[in-house]
Amino acid sequence: MSAADILEAAVRVRAAARNATSGTAGADAVLTALSGVMEYDHASLSRWDPVRRRHTTLAGSYPAGATRYIETRLHRDPMFPVLHSPARGGLWLGDAPRHLLAASPGFQDVLDPLGIEDGVAQCLFDPEGRYVGMLNVSVRGPRRASDPARAVLTLLTEALASAVAPRTGTRPERAPDTGAHGSAGPSPSRRPGGLSPRELQVLAELSAGRTNREIAERLYVTPRTVGTHVEHILAKLDLPNRAAAAARAAAWGIEPAR
Repeated sequence: MSAADILEAAVRVRAAARNATSGTAGADAVLTALSGVMEYDHASLSRWDPVRRRHTTLAGSYPAGATRYIETRLHRDPMFPVLHSPARGGLWLGDAPRHLLAASPGFQDVLDPLGIEDGVAQCLFDPEGRYVGMLNVSVRGPRRASDPARAVLTLLTEALASAVAPRTGTRPERAPDTGAHGSAGPSPSRRPGGLSPRELQVLAELSAGRTNREIAERLYVTPRTVGTHVEHILAKLDLPNRAAAAARAAAWGIEPAR
């Protein structure tokens, strides 16, 4: 599939997402259009229900057991805190660290028995940074998505988030409880010190005395990015150094995820 074909398919996905957002079509049409961006064996779009504390599948082709896992257990999977960051983008299965896959019931008990070898899990956030749902795409066998397909899927996340967000005028107020390591959680006015979700993650890691390189390895970003976050944390909290930031994290009860 050429890059031009993938971009043309992306236009169809955006149109389908707009129709789903307006209620003139369902989420099934979005997944159908998405198959033009990359071939997949299973896919689903799910909405986060903050009242029931679970995902609700809007459209999907996974077997019943996998669908139940996505709906009721995925947000508790050890892999979820890695996914659950507006700054991250999707996590491709082929790129996931082996030790995380070994600790993930979702991979060991659900995807691996299905013969899934690649695909992407993408958390979706509304324009205010609140978690609204998830895209899951899975591929059997050795097939891998092309680089243009990966890039296009990243660019489509805003449209996909709009398609899964509630149309009732209410917004999800509470994201899944992923701990400090993965919390996108409350609105900026409720976050300690007005820190962003990623800054809270970095602050949590500072409380453990980790270096920028160690934090970068745990959060799957570069040490330079961590350094920028540390600078922002110190400026926002009016603190002189990392030690003071670590002490503030301890005072607030912020700890890194295990």
